[in-house]
Amino acid sequence: MTILLSLLAYGGLTMYQSGMLSQLAAETSQKQQDTITDTTVGIMDQVVRENMERSSVLEAQITDDMFRSAKTRVMFLADYATEVFAHPENYTPHTYAPPKPENEGKLATQVLMADDVDPNDPEIQKNLGLVASMSETMISLCSVTDIANIYLGMPDGTFFSVSRNSGQWFLEDGSMKNYDVRTRHWYQQAEAEGKLCFSDVEVDATTGQMNIVCAMPIYYPDGKLAAVAGADVYLNDIMESLGASDVEGGFRAAVNHDGHVLFTTSTEPEFQARISAEAADLRTGENTELGQLVTDALEDQTDIRIVKLGSGNYYMMGVPLETVSWTLITAFSEERAETPVDMLQEKYTEIQSEATSTYRQKANNSKTIAFICIAGLAALLLLNTVIVGKRIVRPLNKITKRITELGEENPEFKMEETFRTGDEIEVLAESFADLSHKTVEYVGEVRRVTAENERIGTELNLARRIQAEMLPNIFPPFPERTDMNIYASMQPAKEVGGDFYDFFLIDNEHLGLVMADVSGKGVPAALFMMAAKILVQNHTMNGGSPAEVLQKVNNQICQKNKEQMFVTVWLGILNLKTGLLTAANAGHEYPILQGEDGRYELVKDKHGFVIGGLENVKYKDYTLQLNRGMKLFVYTDGIPEATNEAGEFYGTERLLETLNEHQGEDPTELIHHIHLDLKGFVGNAAQFDDVTMLCVQFLGTEPNEN
Repeated sequence: MTILLSLLAYGGLTMYQSGMLSQLAAETSQKQQDTITDTTVGIMDQVVRENMERSSVLEAQITDDMFRSAKTRVMFLADYATEVFAHPENYTPHTYAPPKPENEGKLATQVLMADDVDPNDPEIQKNLGLVASMSETMISLCSVTDIANIYLGMPDGTFFSVSRNSGQWFLEDGSMKNYDVRTRHWYQQAEAEGKLCFSDVEVDATTGQMNIVCAMPIYYPDGKLAAVAGADVYLNDIMESLGASDVEGGFRAAVNHDGHVLFTTSTEPEFQARISAEAADLRTGENTELGQLVTDALEDQTDIRIVKLGSGNYYMMGVPLETVSWTLITAFSEERAETPVDMLQEKYTEIQSEATSTYRQKANNSKTIAFICIAGLAALLLLNTVIVGKRIVRPLNKITKRITELGEENPEFKMEETFRTGDEIEVLAESFADLSHKTVEYVGEVRRVTAENERIGTELNLARRIQAEMLPNIFPPFPERTDMNIYASMQPAKEVGGDFYDFFLIDNEHLGLVMADVSGKGVPAALFMMAAKILVQNHTMNGGSPAEVLQKVNNQICQKNKEQMFVTVWLGILNLKTGLLTAANAGHEYPILQGEDGRYELVKDKHGFVIGGLENVKYKDYTLQLNRGMKLFVYTDGIPEATNEAGEFYGTERLLETLNEHQGEDPTELIHHIHLDLKGFVGNAAQFDDVTMLCVQFLGTEPNEN
């Protein structure tokens, strides 16, 4: 009876402890799994939002640069064509020809005419000969910038272009396609709006591809339309650029001011790009959340929102494209963002299942051995039961206590000697320790990535300070001199900028003055700026006129300009004894001179080509006489092109009004007032370009000193 009762008591106690152990293991596992899930979901949400915001702004800048590049090329061609149409006597007519199939794939000029145009009309021939005189410039624009085409459409129905698609103007039977430029959407839009514009998505008449056209009207001096300049931006090129940066589960799409999707890397039905006649307005669609996001994104950069589409929920935000007044929508699947959490839970379940299986196997073995031993050792039954109970429950209680103590100060569960029991308890503890260690490593990796982002921000701030110290920033710069008064400032749009100014004494009687604007923004523009600044100063100090200096600097930069960047430069040398200023202009803004009556006026000097564009470009010197007390003001395009929240430009006229309101002030006060007026005009609108200006006042010497 004693042996039987002992067996029954031991069996009952063993089953009770086994059930308690299983329940405790299950509760502990569920608690740790919930803790891991909550922590991981929060971290993943934060990581997705931070990375998405940073990458969205960067992609918007890259996409906007493509449109800005097209805008710059078209504006340059329009300015050049305006000069040609205004002064045709200064240009020699060139020959022209229709498209030729053998020119397919080559950069070539071609002329097309509408059916109602008489090719033998003397006026048509004269006008086309004048337009053809711009062939070399148009070919250079395509060659230097590696673009597909650039063209001019005239009101008389003629069309002059430079492209690599000569063979695509022909049908299968060898006849040429009918093409009337006056019926094209981009021509009619530019003619109607009377300014530079970007078209909606349409089908290209030559290639059949979907494209967007940047177009700008050109007028005769009497205000009559002379032509419309244009260049294509193909959706395939933009989508290839966006698709290269897409990650699995995400997409990007551009939406214009009418709410139409222009191009996208998405397969979602709501984001399919269609021509303007078939495109739907996302702002007024059935998806109100998406419509509100698009409406807000066309006004300003939005926060990250959860928007439901056909295939599920997406993190989504919009960043405006400043050049075209459109917006870039970036999206990332919420389901994809939760994939690491699901993987972690699956791995945890797998480890837990293995631990449970091992535990059960060893528990069964222990029971069998125990019952065999009890049959021959009944006297030790009670003692063995107590020992086994303590051996199992005590480690588990300690494991539970350690898991409960987990937190920020003690994030990792670690093995202790108490847990090394050599049985399923040790297996269970090792499983907890391994999973806890992996979780801590994962959180540490997230923190490391965050720290790396903070380091990059610190380095950019350091680069900004280094750039600021590269420019003259101590005023007055020459306190011992009384023959001049000079002040300048540079306010970059990003951490580092591409604008720069410089002034330096060439000798005791000559002062060098520089104002320049590098293409692009950010770190590449800043590095290019430093190189250009050093070259301009060195060549100026070595002697020569401004035109000679600009030619030397241009040739030196063109030799190693693989990135095809360029810089506009205004360079002047002021004789501090006589007040005679000798200057040359490489594509920069017009300088502003204060006259004898105290009023400021633009000096519309002759512009040469930009530095870094073409080798062996010739530049032309000109002179200005500064009498005592007169001031010269030079600046970059960040001032006249500054826009307010309504999209209005600050403009040169407003700049002249501000200068004339403060005629009697010295350079320091004058630049300070311009900054205040510019800030008041822009308001809360984002600064998209560097703002740089320099003012010098010629004081000369007292007559008795000479």
